[in-house]
Amino acid sequence: MRDKPTWRIPFGILALLLGLLVYALAVMWASQWIERLPTLAQASVYLVLGVIWLLPLRRFLIWMETGRR
Repeated sequence: MRDKPTWRIPFGILALLLGLLVYALAVMWASQWIERLPTLAQASVYLVLGVIWLLPLRRFLIWMETGRR
């Protein structure tokens, strides 16, 4: 439990939202090449891109809560 508020949580939320926005814009930009792929390949690419952003999320949330990496 935290005894006092920390700057990491509001900063972390803003950083997470900004990071997701940048990631979404990058995927949207890449979609012009992804759309040229066959349908099954498109689905695979979007599935991977839809899950890959979750990989660093656990460590990021731990940092927000505890300050430890």
